[in-house]
Amino acid sequence: MEHITLLLGIVIVTALVFDFTNGFHDTANAMATTISTGALKPKTAVAMSAVLNLVGAFLSVEVAKTISGGIVNEDGLKTEVIFAALVGAILWNLLTWLVGLPSSSSHALFGGLIGAAVMSMGWSSINGGTVVTKVLIPALAAPLVAGLAATLATRLTYRIGRNTDTKATAKGYRAGQIASAGLVSLAHGTNDAQKTMGIITLALVTGGVLNPGANPPMWVIVSAGVAIALGTYLGGWRIIRTMGRGLTDLQPQQGFAAQTSAATVILASSHLGFSLSTTQSCSGAVMGAGLGRKGGVVRWSTATRMFVAWGLTLPAAGLVGAGAEFLTKQGPWGVAVTAALLIAGSAVIWVLSRRNAVTHTNVTDDEIATT
Repeated sequence: MEHITLLLGIVIVTALVFDFTNGFHDTANAMATTISTGALKPKTAVAMSAVLNLVGAFLSVEVAKTISGGIVNEDGLKTEVIFAALVGAILWNLLTWLVGLPSSSSHALFGGLIGAAVMSMGWSSINGGTVVTKVLIPALAAPLVAGLAATLATRLTYRIGRNTDTKATAKGYRAGQIASAGLVSLAHGTNDAQKTMGIITLALVTGGVLNPGANPPMWVIVSAGVAIALGTYLGGWRIIRTMGRGLTDLQPQQGFAAQTSAATVILASSHLGFSLSTTQSCSGAVMGAGLGRKGGVVRWSTATRMFVAWGLTLPAAGLVGAGAEFLTKQGPWGVAVTAALLIAGSAVIWVLSRRNAVTHTNVTDDEIATT
C-alpha cells in the first residue's frame, strides 16, 4: 500500500513537471507574433500569458474528461503506466525545445500514454475510435482551418486598410494583437492545462482514490493551472524565436489575423472536448498570415523541419513511453531507474541549451532568428 501511495505521489509530481514544460514549450503559441512585431516587450508578454493561462484552466473540464476516460481503457491500467507515459512526453518536449521546434506537447503526451499502455496491456487497451476522432482528425484539421482562416483574415485586413496610413493604423493593430494574444493564452489554458488535469485524474482513478468517470478535483485544477502558468512565465524563448521570426516576417496586421484565427479554433475545440494541438493551430495560423500578405513569404525549410517534428511526435514519445513502461513494470527498482534516466536526460538537454542561450534579450535578433 505504501508503495502504491509513493508511486501515485511520484506520478502527480511528474505530471506537474510535464505541465510546467508544456507551459514554456507552448508560450510561443500566444506571444511569438506579439513579441516579434513589437506590440509587447518579451517579459511583459509572457507574464500576461501566464496569468491568462491560469484563468483559462478554470473555464472547462471537457478536454480533461477526454483524456482521463477516453483514450485508454481504465480497466487494468496501472499507475506506473501513466508515469512511463509522462517520461516519454517530457523528454520529447525538452528535445524539441532544445532545437527550437514548435512540436505538440499534446501529442507527446498522447504518444507516451499510448506507447506505455500498449507495452503494459496490448493494443486492446487503446480506444481507437476516440484517438481518431478526438486526436488525429483535429491534428490534421486544426492547422489547416487556422491557416486558411488567417490567410483570408490577413487579405481582408489589408484590403480594408489599403487606403489608410500604415503608420496611423499600426498602433490600433498592435492593440488588437495584445487583445488577441490574451485570447490565445486564455484558450491555451482551457485546452492544454486540462491535459495534465486529465492525466492526474486518471492516476487517481488507477490508484483507487477516484471513481472512473469522475471530474478533476479542485486541487488538481488549481495545481495544473499554476504549473502551466509558471512554465509560461519562464518563457520558451527558443520556440518563440522560431514562431515569431523563423517561419515568416510578420507585420501587426498579420499578427492580429493569425492570433484571432488560432484562438477561435482552439476555443471551439475546447468546447467540443477535442484535445487538439494548440501549437499546430498557432503555427498554421502564422504560416497562413505569412501567405496572406502580398509579397509575404514562408520559410519552407523551417516549416519542413516543423512538419517532420509533428509527424514524429506521437511515435517517438510512444517509443520512449513503451521503453519506460518496460522498465517500470519490473518493480520498484525499474521505477527508480526510469526516474533517474528522466532526470539525467533532462539535465543533459539543459546543459546543451546553455551553449547557445536564447533569452528575452536576444529573442528578436535577426541574426539569431534565421539560424
